[in-house]
Amino acid sequence: MMRPALAAPHPGRTGRVIAIASGKGGVGKTWFAITLAHAMARLGRRVLLVDADLGLANVDVQLGFQPARDLSAVIAGTATEEAAAIRHPAGFDIIAGRSGSGALAALAGPALEAVLAMLPRAAARWDRVVVDLGAGLEAPQRRIAAAADTLLVLATEEPTSLTDAYAVLKLHAQDHPEGDARVVVNLAADAAAGARTHQALARAAATFLRRDVPLAGVVRRDAKVRDAIRHQAPLLTRHPACAAAADVEAIARSLG
Repeated sequence: MMRPALAAPHPGRTGRVIAIASGKGGVGKTWFAITLAHAMARLGRRVLLVDADLGLANVDVQLGFQPARDLSAVIAGTATEEAAAIRHPAGFDIIAGRSGSGALAALAGPALEAVLAMLPRAAARWDRVVVDLGAGLEAPQRRIAAAADTLLVLATEEPTSLTDAYAVLKLHAQDHPEGDARVVVNLAADAAAGARTHQALARAAATFLRRDVPLAGVVRRDAKVRDAIRHQAPLLTRHPACAAAADVEAIARSLG
């Protein structure tokens, strides 16, 4: 059963904002964001997952719940982030987006500033704030990505995914030249194939962007992921011992 989140501020303590982006859809970004938030919660972190996939939000769909409030309420000022957040039984909090909402898809001006102002407030109450961005990086997503402490860019072995992921890295380098951007290779045949995919992106970033883009981790292709999504359950709850679960848990540990 979902219930209201009970986040309390930590005096003198600041959490980290981790944004998750991809150059194209279909690479498993939302599933990864959910699983990373869950893995960090299992490490004892107080975690908030924010669904900022503007206009195509689906964290609530993947987890099978209907939020009473969502990100649009925070933007409108009718709810604080604490009031909008709900606690998932797996132990992390969620601020849902609003699927199909033109208001979020066209986020700009005061609305965008409201989201940007929310992130540091949330980081004062939660240890980790995981932000699920939309595929690609339009102006609002770029601003949010640049405001994050760490940007994780998801890519797969497909050439189109690599090209689009590089475009995200290029834009982020323009927006935040000293920013911390890392690559997660999802749906990899194995660890070696994932490492090769990262090397291709890293070489391009070093050559053309003069930027080091480390590998945050490789997540192997795993049929258990689709099963968990189909049953609207977190992977670490339904299949905690599967390969993909182990891979995401390793990434969570590496991020601290």
